[in-house]
Parts: sequence; C-alpha cells; structure tokens
Amino acid sequence: MSVAPAPTVSFDDRFARELPELAVAWQADEVPDPQLLVLNDALAAELGLDPDALRSPEGVRLLVGNAVPDGAKPVAQAYAGHQFGGFVPRLGDGRALLLGELTDAEGRLRDLHLKGSGRTPFSRGGDGLAAVGPMLREHVVSEAMHALGIPTTRSLAVVATGRTIRRETLLPGAVLARVASSHLRVGSFQYARATGDAELLRRLADHAIARHHPASADAENPYLALFEAVVAAQASLIARWMLVGFVHGVMNTDNTTISGETIDYGPCAFLDAFDPATVFSSIDTGGRYAYGNQPIVAEWNLARFAEALLPLLSDDQEQAVALAVAALERFRPQYNAAWSAGMRAKLGLPEGLDDAVATSLAEDLLALVQESRVDLTSFFRALGTAARGDAEPARLVVLDLARFDAWLERWRAVGPDAEAMDRVNPVYTPRNHLVEEALQAATAGDLAPLQQLLEVLAAPYEERPGLERYAAPAPGGTGPYRTFCGT
Repeated sequence: MSVAPAPTVSFDDRFARELPELAVAWQADEVPDPQLLVLNDALAAELGLDPDALRSPEGVRLLVGNAVPDGAKPVAQAYAGHQFGGFVPRLGDGRALLLGELTDAEGRLRDLHLKGSGRTPFSRGGDGLAAVGPMLREHVVSEAMHALGIPTTRSLAVVATGRTIRRETLLPGAVLARVASSHLRVGSFQYARATGDAELLRRLADHAIARHHPASADAENPYLALFEAVVAAQASLIARWMLVGFVHGVMNTDNTTISGETIDYGPCAFLDAFDPATVFSSIDTGGRYAYGNQPIVAEWNLARFAEALLPLLSDDQEQAVALAVAALERFRPQYNAAWSAGMRAKLGLPEGLDDAVATSLAEDLLALVQESRVDLTSFFRALGTAARGDAEPARLVVLDLARFDAWLERWRAVGPDAEAMDRVNPVYTPRNHLVEEALQAATAGDLAPLQQLLEVLAAPYEERPGLERYAAPAPGGTGPYRTFCGT
C-alpha cells in the first residue's frame, strides 16, 4: 500500500510584506474532521502542486489552513466597499484567509486563499464559517466560467470540516480553497484612501501595477494608466457576462477586481429566461444588481475606484478629476465594442458587415427573445442549427413567428457561419435546477451528481450524446429561482 507524501509547498508573502497595513496575521480555525469533497487536479498541476499529495491527510489539512508550511504567513486582508450603494469603510476578510502566493507553471504569481476558515478581526459578528452547498456552488460556477473562457477566480478544492454550522437550518460546514491572480479589489483602494495615508495608496497602486498591469509603469502617468487598464478589463469582463446570461448578484465594490477576474460566486446564477430585470439574489430586493444593470453598476464601481485614486492622478484636484472623468468615459464605448463583437460572433455574422445592419439584427432578436422569455443558452445554440437550414428548434420557443421568420430571412441573407457560432455559443452552462440538484445531493453525502455536472461543464461547447438533460432549459413551473450568499 502506497501512501501519498505530504505536499511540498512554498508560499510567498508579497502582499503582506509590501502592504502590512492591509494585512492582519491570522490562523485558520482548527477543523475537527476534514474530508476532501472535490479537488481540481488540473488546477493543482497548473500551480505546480501534486494532486495525490493534496489528497493525503496532510494535504487536506493544508487545504483548510491547518498545516501551512514553515515560513508561510497567512493573513486576513483589509478592504472597504460600497455594499448595495452604501459605503462601509472597514470590511475585510471576515471568513477568509490569504495563505500566500504561489508561482505557477507559467511563472505567474497566484493567490491561494481560503473561504470559510473561521472568524477574523473583520468578522463583524459573523461566525466566519461556510456551508458545503455555497462552497460547492462557487466551485461549480467558477470552473464553468473558466471553461467558457471568462476571466475568473478558480476553485482548487472544497473540504468538508465535520462541523455543523447554523444558518436558517443546521448545515454541514466546508472550506473553499480559492485561487486568483490576486485579491486586490476596488475596495482595497477605497480602504487605503480612507486611511488618509497617501504613501500607502501609492504603494498599493504600485503593487497593483507590478502584479496586473505592468505596462502602466512605463506610461507618462502610471496611475492614470492603471485606472485605464482596469476600466478596459472590467468592460471586457462584464460584456462576457452579459453574452452568456451570467448574473453576479452582488456587484459591490469589494467584488470588483483590479485584475478583471470574476470573484465571489455567492448569489450568482445564469438566466433561465431572457429578461434584463432578472434578479436571483435573495437580498437584492430593489434589483440594483439585476442582469440588465450590470454594465451600469460596473461603471459606477469604477467611478468609486477613480475617486480613491484621485490623489495619485495629479496634485491639482481639478486636473485629477478631469483625467479620471475622461478615462471613465471610455468604459461605455469599450463595453459596447466588446459586447457588439461578442454578439456578432454569437450570430455568426461575417467580418465587414455594416455596423448598422449588425446592430439591427442583434437588437431586434433580443427584443423577440425577451418577449418570448426564451432560454438564452439553448436558443443561441439552436440558431446554429437554423444557420444550417433547420429553423424549427428555434421557432418552437418564439411566440411571434411572423416577426421571427422575417428576422430569420434578414439574418440568413448575410450568410451566418454556423461552425463559428458553435465555437462561441455553449451547449452547457450551469443550469440553476441542475446546480441545485447537485448541491442538495452533495450536502446529503452523494457527490456523483456533482462530479457528473463538473465533467459536462468542463467542455461547454462540445455537444455529446446522452447529456440532453444538461442542455435542456429549466422545466416549467419551477417558480422564481433564489440564491443566497451563505453567510
């Protein structure tokens, strides 16, 4: 009988070393009975980690923060944030820890971060713990987003703790091991600005430039260039969300990354029926973070980032504001360009097609889709079939057939490329009813539905026989879907 060796891991502590004002040294709670639920072997290998070693008892203890290697300096990170529009000057990792940074196989620095690891000085009355269901949701959806080609934090593992936690009911506890290019966020800069320490703000910006946007260092105004780079990254990211029907659910400024990665898969979900007013989060009673509002909210969050950066943009306040406003004004055209390019690809439109024609085709189709409340994923995949000559799968779900047929005639006249469409229109996304089914089974101890779902979502553009239920829209009569953040 062979026994896997304990993992050999070397963590850097660059964030804590360079920005000690934003880091509180802390340790994860001791986990009574850690049991590995799911491990991302491919990501482990990418990070230079041995999956077999991570499955060993010591490896599992590493994944919950109870067996950190010598020299590691876990910290809870400090940040602020606008939560549903209201500013909170001191948020921070209330149930999370940054174990440290790893250098991956491509030489990139990556954070290994825990979620659900216990109370910290930022817990604000919370228990610092997490439940199996929400942590597995983050694993499923973040890995699905990665497979779709959307920038995202990743999940390395979810470990059951053997501890029962109290929410609306008693639930089994878990810890998520999350990987990100960093956990710098707009809220990090808001925190630094709120301290009034101009040098801390400058060091934070220099850290962000070096880690994420190194070309900005060579610009005439490096901090303005940093802001412009984050605006561009967020414009591209939000456009990708919108094109696949992803609803984040809690777009606070502390969930807006400097890297342009999607972070925090709490009350997130994918559209079942196309409707810009769709809200899935149980706490978003006013619809602030509805699907259709996401571009506007991103722009608002970036305005808060600009406010935090003002002292670095210019010594003259009016000049700093003017520079920030001019840079922020690029968000909408950049977002529109990214969304339009993505929609052209989804519709298989040829290069060189007049913009007015492309815009009319997209807008008219989305109006039809909204009126019919069709499933976005299956409908666009069916359009690939329509481009090959069989429009019936798409026609079956549209209410106004005369308008749709007229649209089809216009669209087919420009020569859509069906194969190109299949490369960008997924067959499989994390359908809400299937995610819930898998999470409920896993919470009850059956991981088979979860593993099957993960295998399907790992290749979202490849249609495979026998997986029809994963491609089908939600069954009728399921009622409105609600998700919860898990705190």
